[in-house]
Amino acid sequence: MERSLLFHHPVDFDQLKKQARELLGAYRAGEAESHDLFATYHPRRPAPGAARLSDAQLTLARAYDYPSWPRFKLAATLANAIRDDDADAVLKLIDAHPRLKTENVFGERSNWGPPISVAAQLDAPGVFSALLPLPGQDFDHAFGRAALQGQTDNARRLLAKGAKAAADEMMGPCETLNVEGMRLLLDCGVIFQDETGNRLAPVGLLLEGYHRHPEGKHACLALCSEIGIEFPDTPVMAFHRGRIDLLEGHLARDPDLPHRRFGHRDIYPLELGCHEDQSLALHGTPLDGTTLLHMAMDFDEVSIARWLIDHGADVNAPARIDQDGFGGHTPLFNLVVSQAHLTGRQRDGVLARLLLEHGADPNRTASIRKGIRFVDDETVYEHRNVTPIEYARAFRHRRWVNDAVVDILQQARNQGR
Repeated sequence: MERSLLFHHPVDFDQLKKQARELLGAYRAGEAESHDLFATYHPRRPAPGAARLSDAQLTLARAYDYPSWPRFKLAATLANAIRDDDADAVLKLIDAHPRLKTENVFGERSNWGPPISVAAQLDAPGVFSALLPLPGQDFDHAFGRAALQGQTDNARRLLAKGAKAAADEMMGPCETLNVEGMRLLLDCGVIFQDETGNRLAPVGLLLEGYHRHPEGKHACLALCSEIGIEFPDTPVMAFHRGRIDLLEGHLARDPDLPHRRFGHRDIYPLELGCHEDQSLALHGTPLDGTTLLHMAMDFDEVSIARWLIDHGADVNAPARIDQDGFGGHTPLFNLVVSQAHLTGRQRDGVLARLLLEHGADPNRTASIRKGIRFVDDETVYEHRNVTPIEYARAFRHRRWVNDAVVDILQQARNQGR
């Protein structure tokens, strides 16, 4: 169940009503997924034959992190009004339901916060200006969220209202690869560190985090260099920094560079604040033991991918196979299940077409063992002897699957490529 539904796109509540009716029908018909939802989220799970629409609505609301169906509907209305920058509608909702001013808009456990925080980080200047004079709001949280999204004007207006930065505020824009937010915080005197005082933790987050925005990442790492962070002179660090000029130098010294495999510690250096625990490196298909071309797929590095292919990178290069027989996946696998699909630009399939144009084989097989962190189900699943398409279709976390790329690969297979 996609808990972040409301902040991904405007919500059509009629569709949610339809979804509740479909959930009820599936539950009465004995479908396993619907039974799991009722078992997890309904406080007094009724027998399928006794279930009513109100039971399905309650289950759905709680699955989306709201205590009741009416509260869910109220949240959807408020979220849409903020997104539409309809200040009058937002103020009327808060006047009718005063608790909305301080409750999280996007579910009880959401870190987006109450309306002032949501307006501070979205493009909703009218709503933000209308909410700013209201008393009793958490300006500190709103400031952090504005910095995280690089909304520097909103952040400065919150500072003028007395907002104060948290000790680990720098971690926010590092999570979103937002250099404007990082610069704002440095200008405000925020220390480059996490809540424990670790000055390398923000760098580790830039490298290990879930977000995919190459230009933003390159700019953030350049800013780190400006403030004195020293990076190792390695091909992978040149890759992270988007420095093709540095990659050219490594290639001159090591002509085999496009074919080399790199381990987890090469990709996520411990000396830069990264973790020994490989699961904390948030990527889709495994990267340990892969080439720079595999990495370019997950990190959405189109220019570097083209440079690598121009310099002889094998589009069918298999990753290293471990002692349990897992590995051997080609760059196509790193496209069909990837972080770039979530926050990058690879919905258009440009990298898939690039690989196919240069001979990538969609029929290659591999065995992959992978789990996703910080989701409800962190189980590590095993996929044996699967093609990229089979791997994508079997992957349990559907949000990580790039269906557009799967369709492109299926078309290529149908055409005998």
